[in-house]
Amino acid sequence: MDTLAQIAEFKSSPQLLEKLQQFSIKKNYAAGDVILNENSHIRSIPIVTKGTLKVIRTEEDGREILLYYIKAGESCIMSFLGGLHNETSKVKAEVEEDAEILFLPVDKVSIFIKEYPQWLDYIFRLYHKRFEELLDIVNAIAFKKVDERLLALLHKKKSLTGNETLQITHEQLANELGTARVVVSRLLKQLEDSGQVQLGRNKIVVL
Repeated sequence: MDTLAQIAEFKSSPQLLEKLQQFSIKKNYAAGDVILNENSHIRSIPIVTKGTLKVIRTEEDGREILLYYIKAGESCIMSFLGGLHNETSKVKAEVEEDAEILFLPVDKVSIFIKEYPQWLDYIFRLYHKRFEELLDIVNAIAFKKVDERLLALLHKKKSLTGNETLQITHEQLANELGTARVVVSRLLKQLEDSGQVQLGRNKIVVL
């Protein structure tokens, strides 16, 4: 809970933080675990206290695209909205780095909104951040080349993990970018030739 205690909304309302701790269930997950699938019923809202999640949208043909990351101290705004309106999930949430997550029951989410203005502030701040990130995704798909998007994604992962060596396959990168593996492999080779990355077996060093 130390991470949450540093967040402005919770720092200004110790009682809200106490209630969050009281009613939430804490669980630990390893990288690669899926905590929420598309079309699943949302019974609780995940709040990350350690690690990182990635939120993905899958099309009917099986193609995927990365929407955004959820870092420690953040939650999934899509889960908030779906849970409050009793809708099934429109996205998949997968653990990027080993994570500790608090799960707050949906009924408590509604109660907190009525009782704690700070909780509503927290939700709106997350909503604003995710909206901007989704706009960036739309902009990148519409106006940027795949090589630019690939390099930006690698640097994003490096920043999130704090490690220049990324344990990831070409297939995984292709899924997150919504493109083909052969395209990613070709572009990675070009990035390696230009000295921007170093390729290994299921790993990439971002230079």
